[in-house]
Amino acid sequence: MMLRREKNGGGTSNLEFLERDENYQLSMLEGAKLIGAGAATIALAGAAVGIGNVFSSLIHSVARNPSLAKQLFGYAILGFALTEAIALFALMMAFLILFVF
Repeated sequence: MMLRREKNGGGTSNLEFLERDENYQLSMLEGAKLIGAGAATIALAGAAVGIGNVFSSLIHSVARNPSLAKQLFGYAILGFALTEAIALFALMMAFLILFVF
């Protein structure tokens, strides 16, 4: 949008045009923040798939060798914790995008 200088004879003044342009820029910024936060939460779906894979592998491993169940459960909890940490980082990024910037 270009600024036009108009004389006192009607139409919108430059000040009104600048106010509308500033409101447009603010609404675009809010929209970009919402899109960015939504994109950051996509990682939560990936973390959910990762947690499912960890416990799926635990079930398969225990079914193959039940005598190692305690040791495998410890490894599964470690994998769960690391995968959940990734999800928490993604959620933190989404909140930072929404409320800080």
